[in-house]
Amino acid sequence: MTHTRLLLIGTLATLLAAGPAVAQADDGPSVPPGTEASASAPVELDPNDPDLKLPDGATLAEPKVLDIKSVVEDQSGDERREDTNTNVTFALQAEVLFGKDSAKISAQARSRISVMANEIKTQNATRIRVFGFTDNLGSSAHGDVLSRKRANAVHGILEQELSDANITYEVRGYGEDYPIADNSTEEGRKKNRRVEISFPRGAS
Repeated sequence: MTHTRLLLIGTLATLLAAGPAVAQADDGPSVPPGTEASASAPVELDPNDPDLKLPDGATLAEPKVLDIKSVVEDQSGDERREDTNTNVTFALQAEVLFGKDSAKISAQARSRISVMANEIKTQNATRIRVFGFTDNLGSSAHGDVLSRKRANAVHGILEQELSDANITYEVRGYGEDYPIADNSTEEGRKKNRRVEISFPRGAS
């Protein structure tokens, strides 16, 4: 199947799933800023092409090509790596990095962060994002503060490991926003309590 046909099918599936346009309030980005898909459509689509077979009243949305994403999670679920054609993201569960309700990094966590620092060097990345997240237990305000403190702690270790004045960091705490699992179970909450380190892939 050709790339163009795949693109057309993907666009049509998106359009059919959406149905007629419905106005909705935008509560903000669906993913943390800086992690959106960045690929662009390689071909132009003709909205009047009869092969699209659009339903009556439907219009063609702007074409969007999503990054191909590879996700690898270790058996324990403590660490996850996501690779797209543009970015690398590591996620470490909070229990691996910190004590309960703490932002003090454990000795074991330092070695894991060192591995990530080595990957940053391999990719020659000079822009690094460090985002902290919590589950939805406790107050939202407490989660915001704790997630920011934890992101700052990981940022501090990365700075020591990389020791490169040319690297810029974006460090944020998102609290309970942007969960990746179900907060109604402890297993899901454990996945949501995490720190993510992301950076652009190097040209290879």
